[in-house]
Amino acid sequence: MTIDHAHEAPASAPEISYGLGGGLLRPLYRLYERRLVSQITGKPVPRHVGIILDGNRREAQRWGITDPAEIYRAGADRLDAVLEWCSALAIPAVTLWVCSTDNLGRVKDEVDGIFAAIESKLRRLAEDPQIHHRRVRVSAIGRLELLPSSTLEAIRAAEAATAKYTGLRLTIAVAYGGRSEITDAVRSLLLERADQGATLTEVAEAITPDAIGGHLYLTGLPDPDLIIRTSGEIRLSGFLLWQSAYSEFYFCDLNWPAFRRVDFLRAIRSFQERQRRHGL
Repeated sequence: MTIDHAHEAPASAPEISYGLGGGLLRPLYRLYERRLVSQITGKPVPRHVGIILDGNRREAQRWGITDPAEIYRAGADRLDAVLEWCSALAIPAVTLWVCSTDNLGRVKDEVDGIFAAIESKLRRLAEDPQIHHRRVRVSAIGRLELLPSSTLEAIRAAEAATAKYTGLRLTIAVAYGGRSEITDAVRSLLLERADQGATLTEVAEAITPDAIGGHLYLTGLPDPDLIIRTSGEIRLSGFLLWQSAYSEFYFCDLNWPAFRRVDFLRAIRSFQERQRRHGL
């Protein structure tokens, strides 16, 4: 595991004027971006990227936005760009943490804003021609039973519309917590073995890393090679606790709605520069 913390862009990357809807690419910025692409091309890319979408509220304060729905809608709109970046680099899987179980304890208006943004985005994903052209498979993980029925319906619609696709795997972590995932996995394993008539001793012997791993929310995917967190916070906050044992970490100072392609490319370049190994 290696940790990198990205501060402000170097002199070769000029200051960019951007708003919540995206960025205005200046000529020097385009040159720097092309330079990053050339440095990345031909080198291994992560099989799975996890992203902690942090800093929505801070970016909203920066722009004087007070409507919770607008705050989180701005962050949700960055999803299209992420899918485009991953597709361009042939990254096969990306998992986005959009809402934690802790987030559900925030004030009602803010929680409603989070759910409204998630619902709106998932409904659009289900009908987005680019999603179907790229054959993106959408799924959600977390304690989905805690979600409003309208949010759950939007999730199921996106999953059903893309269920047969074998392209990029997009996983949305909502009402998600790493400790909750491990707890639920162990509980599921124990109940499964109990239903099979196993004794307590047999149940205890069945608790192995592989057995627990088979009951996690995120099954059928490789563990994330790279985890990116925006907003400058240098912690995982419980994101993919089990799966991140050997992940590389990249922390970016920009808030999520301001996260740009150049920042994503720098994270990939940082990943490629590391000497990966399991263990200490």
